[in-house]
Parts: sequence; C-alpha cells; structure tokens
Amino acid sequence: MTIRSVSPTVPPPTANRLLAALPKAEYQRLVPHLKPFALPLGLVLYESGIELTQLYFPTGGIVSLQCVTENGSSTEIAVTGSEGAVGVSLFMGGGGYTTDRAVVQSSGHAYRLAADYMMQEFERGGFLQNVLLRFTQALITQMAQTAVCNRHHSVDQQLCRWLLLGLDRVRDNKIKMTQKQIADMLGVRREGVTAAAGQLQKAGIISYRRGRITVQDRPALEKRTCECYGVVKRET
Repeated sequence: MTIRSVSPTVPPPTANRLLAALPKAEYQRLVPHLKPFALPLGLVLYESGIELTQLYFPTGGIVSLQCVTENGSSTEIAVTGSEGAVGVSLFMGGGGYTTDRAVVQSSGHAYRLAADYMMQEFERGGFLQNVLLRFTQALITQMAQTAVCNRHHSVDQQLCRWLLLGLDRVRDNKIKMTQKQIADMLGVRREGVTAAAGQLQKAGIISYRRGRITVQDRPALEKRTCECYGVVKRET
C-alpha cells in the first residue's frame, strides 16, 4: 500500500473519540506509535480476504464498510468516522483476516497503529481494550440494523437513514456523493434513489447538485427516516 503524506493541518489524535477517551497514561504510551495517514476520497484501505496489518483511527471523514459479491457488486453494511476505528477484525479472534472492504466515502485523516503493537496493548486488558470492544458492539448493531432496514424499509427511509449517518460524521451539512454511488451503497436501483431524492428536494429538506447533497432541514429528515437510525445512534 502506498504511504500517503499528511498536510500540516491534520487533526491531533484526540480528534478521534476512542483515543480521546483513553486515560492519560495509556494515551501517552500509544502516541509514539500512532502514524498520521491521509484519507482521500475513494481510497481502499483494505479488500476482503486480506490479512490486516493496521488499525485505523479516523479523525475526520467517513469510511464505508462494504460486502462485495463474486461479480464485483457491493453493498454498504456500516460507516465509521471519528467515533471509531477501522479494522476491528484484528482483535476479534479471526487472525486479522476480514470479509469486508473498507473505502473512504468522505475525505479526511486518520492515525494508523501497527497490528503487532495494537495487539500488545489490547492484550494488556486496559481501557483501550474496553473502548474497542464497546465500539465493536455498536458497529455490529449498525450492521444488523442495516440488514433489517434494507429488507423491511422503503428506499425513501433508507436514504434518510444513510444521509443522517453521514451527517453525524462530517463537519457541515454537505455530503459529496452521486445518486449512482448512493444506490450502490444501499444495494438498490438508481431510479429508486433518484425518486426518493427528488421527493426530499421537493419538500425542501435537501438540495442536490452535481454530486453534492446539502441537507437544509435536518429535523424534517429525522422525521422521515425509520427507527433504524435512532437504534444505531443510541448504541453508538
């Protein structure tokens, strides 16, 4: 994997909420091993089936976790931002091998922690282990709720949920994503996303132009979504 340079404006490690939650002693022990890493839009952090060598702590941006079929199509199963970590297979007992793909959906920055040192800290049984496991529980909840939502709720509700999850992880009210990309994330037809987005725009809840969605009325968006968003937000 190509090492990408990071601008001087990269946020500190404490911009990641898991790292910020660590007691001072654990945090200071970890800091020398945290390496800044740029997250440009579209970067694939890892593909399914590989052995992970790094745990990523995003400080901004959104990383999409996706399941990929044999024919190359994919569906998003969860998103992660500065509230969590990417690469939880490292400490979940599977030998570091993963079945999902991680792709940067909204650009930002992260800090990488090498797998060997991460496991050394994890096996101390301290607060890092605790927050990583608690985050993983929230991530599993998000994956399960996504499956329920995709099976039982309308495209309109799925789109609202997806937009809200994205808004929770960006610094403003704008999300850069084409309707085709959103359809791929949700695993639905593009025509369904186009119709759903059109209804939201007609209601004045969003505006859409050239691959950029601006949410103009978040409370109204929350009223139109299903219960899945609330379940995930509370667990996180």
